[in-house]
Amino acid sequence: MKKIEMICIVCPMSCHLEVEKNDDGSILSVTGNSCNRGDGYARKELTNPTRMLTSTIKITGAIYNRLPVITSSDIPKGKLFEVMKALASIEVTAPVKMNDVIVTNICDLGIDIIASRSMEKVN
Repeated sequence: MKKIEMICIVCPMSCHLEVEKNDDGSILSVTGNSCNRGDGYARKELTNPTRMLTSTIKITGAIYNRLPVITSSDIPKGKLFEVMKALASIEVTAPVKMNDVIVTNICDLGIDIIASRSMEKVN
């Protein structure tokens, strides 16, 4: 049996969690959490960690030259750099509205890239 200590980041409580794992990697217990979300966080973080990704892409014809974007859902942590590399080659033209889908199914993950602000066309 192996014990892992971690800090939950789901809410501002920042609970100190202790996770007991079997030798085969299965999770036996999670303790130290003040709410049920801590248990779920620890189990997911140790089996399939994911993250939301926020970034920017190039935009032409707008007041700024970068458009902030976000993933439509969390993506596997191991795919972050692959998605960032794909975003580096994307360029859009103004106007763009907040929540417009910029890229559908980025890196075949089934997740879209969405504009997180509007940018009007500049004359």
